Amino acid sequence: QVQLVDSGGGSVQAGGSLRLSCVASGYIQRPYCMAWFRQVQGKEREGVVSFYAGGAGLHYSDSVKGRFTVSQDNSKNTLYLQMDSLKPEDTAMYYCAAGEGGGRCEEGSWRYMYWGQGAQVTVSS
Repeated sequence: QVQLVDSGGGSVQAGGSLRLSCVASGYIQRPYCMAWFRQVQGKEREGVVSFYAGGAGLHYSDSVKGRFTVSQDNSKNTLYLQMDSLKPEDTAMYYCAAGEGGGRCEEGSWRYMYWGQGAQVTVSS
């Protein structure tokens, strides 16, 4: 059983930065994808960034490209999302996710079966 624990959310003014963390535990069968999603209440969950374990197939959504950076520390089983130049429209609950199997990692939330509990990010203007 895979467990993901998100942390690092908070409130920041527009133009500021935040870093989210996701600590993973348990065994997951390769190949698998890792991703960050976000969701505003009442709207569909939106993919932010996704990639295959090992780094292949890295894909950022157009809305965050050039501002957000994903990284991982394998020694700590931790995935990070560095968010710079934040905008009010980045306000959302952010979730890390993991999904086993092949195919394109950016296909959508349906291909991910393991989810963190979420971290709220609020950006004020």
